[in-house]
Amino acid sequence: MRSGDRYHVMTTVSAGTLHSDLRPRAYLTAIATVLACALIQLALPPGFTAPAAFLLFVPAVLISAAVGGLAPGLFATVLASGTVWLLKVRGVPDQATALSSLVFVMIGGGMSIGGGWFHAARARAAAMTHHLQSILDSAPDAVIVIDPAGVMTSFSPAAERLFGWTAAEAIGQNVSVLMPEPDRGHHDGFLANYSRTREKRIIGTGRVVVGRRKNGSTFPMELAVGETLGARPFYTGFIRDLTERQHTEARLRDLQTELVHVSRLTAMGEMASTLAHELNQPLSAIANLLTGSRRLIERGRSEDQAKVRDAVDKASAQALRAGDVIHRMREFVRRGASERAPESLSKVVEDAAALALIGVREHQVSTRLQLDPKADDVYADRVQIQQVLVNLIRNAIDAMADSPRRELGISSQRLDNGSVQVSVTDTGSGIGDDFRERLFQPFMTTKAEGMGVGLSISRSIIEAHGGRIWADPNPKGGTVFHFILPPRRDDAETGEATDE
Repeated sequence: MRSGDRYHVMTTVSAGTLHSDLRPRAYLTAIATVLACALIQLALPPGFTAPAAFLLFVPAVLISAAVGGLAPGLFATVLASGTVWLLKVRGVPDQATALSSLVFVMIGGGMSIGGGWFHAARARAAAMTHHLQSILDSAPDAVIVIDPAGVMTSFSPAAERLFGWTAAEAIGQNVSVLMPEPDRGHHDGFLANYSRTREKRIIGTGRVVVGRRKNGSTFPMELAVGETLGARPFYTGFIRDLTERQHTEARLRDLQTELVHVSRLTAMGEMASTLAHELNQPLSAIANLLTGSRRLIERGRSEDQAKVRDAVDKASAQALRAGDVIHRMREFVRRGASERAPESLSKVVEDAAALALIGVREHQVSTRLQLDPKADDVYADRVQIQQVLVNLIRNAIDAMADSPRRELGISSQRLDNGSVQVSVTDTGSGIGDDFRERLFQPFMTTKAEGMGVGLSISRSIIEAHGGRIWADPNPKGGTVFHFILPPRRDDAETGEATDE
């Protein structure tokens, strides 16, 4: 059944119920009032003529029409006319009496029609009230109506469940009982200020505030307020509990952090063999240098001391090289929540490039960094941005595996709004327009062995920083990935203050 049909049925049922309840009482009222007027007429002196007697029964018709509407009003009119004729006329009426009778019938009919209109309007109003009340009773969000003084005049069942107050307890109280301090003490002042200045702060919009239950506990809620204009305005508040939503968002953030961490571990797993080869070189060099130094020392010749010192220095440098690789690995795969702070973009890019380019000498990739010093200050989580860069750089290297020209470019520039744009360019085979639109969706990949989650996670990281990431075709062939990072926090705050 459509909503309009339901409303029509509800209106008809409500009106019919109202009429059926009133009709017997209205006819009894008509009989009683006409009988009362007849008794009054009998008590009057004989000189009270028939034309005047009709006027005596006008209140009876009026009361009957007001109580029962059209039919009881007409019934009272006919009954009153018959009573007057029975008591006063008793034969052939004169001209004045006949005219008075006709006028009385016309007046009675008019009052009856007016009573019918009144009852029809009252039935429609009752049906509308019932309809609105049913909406309030079934609304999933709490609905509260207050008057200009802040006193609650309506309190929906959802509001009862949310705040712990019953409607009987809440109606008549100031709505500030549903607020913690300091909002409780300031609310009446806000209403008075709005009544005086008509300056809207929350009316017509929604915002997140804190509510207070009957037991004193507080909870986050989303509040939207609407105003009903009229001789006396009323304000309707629509309230949604955000407790579960905040718990869900917190859980999603935890899952996102876990997914980012797993992604880094996966990336390290894919690079494990390359890292083993990279670490094997300095470790082998250290072992060879130390073995040679031991032999020189065992020979005991003074002229070999310089060679020993040189070998030890070289071994130390190789150990530092291996330690640096391990340090980058540990930082890259470390687990933790987002820790944004002012960072040097050049340092972040250099560390990420050093990690991503491990073991790619055989690929013969030419790498070029073009980092604008004016775009060096960013506000970001260093490890997460390094993850994005490592993913983009490794993807670029894979894309150029079969390309005759292998040029990797990493550049940065400062935008007009103070944000920083980072670009990673390759000269690979490129990406088709149709696929580029779906590139950042989960499980979308051009690699035969890839899982297709790296770019999706990269997008989540960049969007969590307040930026965006996208891909464009490289005019020289290949693809250019761009992403935007916010500036340092002090720069961002200065920009916000300027806008205000």
